[in-house]
Amino acid sequence: MIILTIRTDKPEAEIGLFEDDKKLGYETWEAHRQLAETIHRKIEVLLKSHGKDWSTITGIICFHGPGSFTGLRIGLSVANALSYGLHVPIIATAGDDWIGLGTVKLLAGEDDKIIVPDYGAPPHITTPRK
Repeated sequence: MIILTIRTDKPEAEIGLFEDDKKLGYETWEAHRQLAETIHRKIEVLLKSHGKDWSTITGIICFHGPGSFTGLRIGLSVANALSYGLHVPIIATAGDDWIGLGTVKLLAGEDDKIIVPDYGAPPHITTPRK
């Protein structure tokens, strides 16, 4: 199983590529406000550098929080869209061993279908000014 991992809960974003529990590649970058612009390119470069393409992804693991409202929203939206478009299972996890936990769940045939963020607290959304 070729697994894509995504973590976007902080300014430093992370993506990984695994074959079952064997790490093929992993990249961390300072995404800050460019996450939405960079994440797809970073994933594509990671895939190509290991002789893979989008169609070879057979599972997705995503860190779902707690963390940054915008970072989680972008990362989980990308993960959900890829899961839906590629027809592959998706798992949301948290904690220090989020990749290991997600891998066990994927290999056991689990699928969260759609993952939602855990912000750790209700999001603080200001009232629009008139």
